[in-house]
Amino acid sequence: MAKKQFKSESRRLLDLMINSIYTHKEIFLREIISNASDAIDKLCFISLTDDKVGLDRNDFKITIKADKDNRTLTITDNGIGMDKDDLENNLGTIASSGSYKFKQNMEEKQDDIDIIGQFGVGFYSAFMVAKKITVNTKKYGAETGFCWQSSGADGYTISELDKGTAGTEIILELKDNTEDESYDEYLEQYKLQSLVKKYSDYIRYPIMMDMTHSRVKEETKDSEKPEYEDYTETETLNSMVPIWQRRKQDVKQEEYDSFYNEKFMTMDKPLRTIVTSVEGVVTYKALLFIPASTPYDYYTKEYKKGLQLYSSGVLIMENCEELLPEHFRFVRGVVDSADLSLNISREMLQHDRHLLTIAQNIEKKIKNELNAMLTSDRENYEKFFSAFGRQLKYGVVSDYGMHKDALQELLMFYSSTEKKLVTLSEYVDRMKEEQKYIYFATGENAAAIDTLPQTELLRSKGFEILYCTEDVDEFTLQTLMTYKEKKFCSATNDDLGIENEENKEDEINNDALLTFVKETLGDKVSEVTSSKKLVSHPVCLTAKGGISFEMEKYFNSVQPNSGMKAQRVLELNLSHQAVKNMESLIQTDIEKAKKYAEVLYCQALLIAGLPLENPSEYTDLVCSIM
Repeated sequence: MAKKQFKSESRRLLDLMINSIYTHKEIFLREIISNASDAIDKLCFISLTDDKVGLDRNDFKITIKADKDNRTLTITDNGIGMDKDDLENNLGTIASSGSYKFKQNMEEKQDDIDIIGQFGVGFYSAFMVAKKITVNTKKYGAETGFCWQSSGADGYTISELDKGTAGTEIILELKDNTEDESYDEYLEQYKLQSLVKKYSDYIRYPIMMDMTHSRVKEETKDSEKPEYEDYTETETLNSMVPIWQRRKQDVKQEEYDSFYNEKFMTMDKPLRTIVTSVEGVVTYKALLFIPASTPYDYYTKEYKKGLQLYSSGVLIMENCEELLPEHFRFVRGVVDSADLSLNISREMLQHDRHLLTIAQNIEKKIKNELNAMLTSDRENYEKFFSAFGRQLKYGVVSDYGMHKDALQELLMFYSSTEKKLVTLSEYVDRMKEEQKYIYFATGENAAAIDTLPQTELLRSKGFEILYCTEDVDEFTLQTLMTYKEKKFCSATNDDLGIENEENKEDEINNDALLTFVKETLGDKVSEVTSSKKLVSHPVCLTAKGGISFEMEKYFNSVQPNSGMKAQRVLELNLSHQAVKNMESLIQTDIEKAKKYAEVLYCQALLIAGLPLENPSEYTDLVCSIM
């Protein structure tokens, strides 16, 4: 029997396909099973109009058999099979797809049929694990079967074969084990079972395999030392019908919860389950989940965002990042579409308009569901926001604020008056008529913000303050800039847009005091002013310009040598007794007055949460005037 060479490709190209196109060797089983499913699809379609097929929908199946003694793995289907020409054209010509040609013919006849395989290279992925491949096949309606054999790029042989029924049997003789690779694992029943479950669980035909289990011998059940025996039974490894393909009204929430727990290895129930089915320019089904808590690695590089992507029930990508925007990276789920343009290995996607359309639709769907949860299920939304609110804020800040309009309604902040999380819309609805700004204050926690002197005047006026306790909060509000035409204003700004009538008279004729304090402190502050916001406290610091104290602290923690520094404005409460004492000391003991100025400045730093330049010097200074 003469050995034939592959028609269109050299050894180098075949080596490239085997070693470079596929990322993981285990993918070979998915490819062969997908081809088997295609073959059954073709015969199943023919059986609709040809009674001679003699098989109905329930008779079709794919079987897997592992022979450890001979180190062979056999995958068999009772699909349409191949004749000699098919073997020459499909297996003898790399990158020639019989499935694709079959689909083209059906489309010309205006018959809609779903075929997975379109590139004709999936079969050759088996050479990643096999040193020799034998294909025994007989085409439906043919008299003779054929045997195709190949050991790789050196060519193949085709011979006639006595085979009773139509279908295809693929026998893989596995490669010898090496120090780096153990090919024996592809003969272990639980490994094969897990690969089928991972990649081919939703193939529409049963994938059967003999599974060996252990049980107690019947005659020793009641003895103190029961004996065990192995038994073998044929099991269906795949579930066949994806839960997302079933009608929503036919699926209980408990089933969705169970699928979520099993698929994404989590113990808690999802806060929200989103089921969507779209037909039109692009057709797809999606089953999405909003988690109740953050995974342990969520804010690490190890966390992989993205949805599981299926094409006609076959897993294409474990984490398709393109389907989720970064601000919704917490969403888990699956998308199934036959309309996507896959590349040659079916492991990667071509970036086409279909993928973009699905991603845009999914983003809108998630946003609408979150809005619905905020409106109708406030308790669960607050639970969600506690887990993933920071991610939404990052989404506002990222991409130069491109997504701020889409996300601003989902944001929540702790309220000084409500003592709970509130939305921006709720804040604005409660604003007083004379209130110019949406006020916020930053600090490590709510308790720390409660004691900020800068908020005294706002509280005395009854103005609500949003508490920013996360490092991203202030960046978020500065990115938003306004909400419903109301500007955001920090409580530490030098101008709050309101007047303190009690301090107004004290502002007159105090230029000498302010000048004295500025000259004493020098470059430590950019300005010394009479405060319009202090009521009972003597002093505070406010930031001038575009950099706030929280920004200074954040950037210096991330990059200590950045030199980032806000312009410090020292505000004095001229009606406070400590300030009046300092003013009187200017005339009687100017050195002591300078110490007062230094102490007040250091106290302002401490209140603002900024580090003292020399804590020991400050301690000595306080002791010297006690």
